[in-house]
Amino acid sequence: MLFVLAASAGCRMWPFGGALPGVEEGIASWYGNEYHGRVTASGEVFDQEAMTAAHRDYPFGTRVQVTNLRNHRTVIVRINDRGPFVRGRIIDLSRGAARELNMLRDGIVPVRVEVLEWGMGEVP
Repeated sequence: MLFVLAASAGCRMWPFGGALPGVEEGIASWYGNEYHGRVTASGEVFDQEAMTAAHRDYPFGTRVQVTNLRNHRTVIVRINDRGPFVRGRIIDLSRGAARELNMLRDGIVPVRVEVLEWGMGEVP
């Protein structure tokens, strides 16, 4: 995907308008058993052990690196669903991704989400 560099402003732009929201920090949660085998918003069947996540805004197929700010563990996931739908949360991870971040017991943790590659999927 092609990015336009705004040299004078010093910020990258993404092809869907506005400043590139490439890094954000907030609260992550995870989902698993209840949704395993169901169809996601992207039309893909949810596999709770896959390295996937739900995000409200990022296009489907976007790859992000998620860092647990409590223990600094990281995981790379692909956005294939919409959510989370709980106020104050920025990403909802699959059970497999949550396990990699060592957050299964806690349920929610502070994270940094960094876009590695923009997907070409639908944008709300």
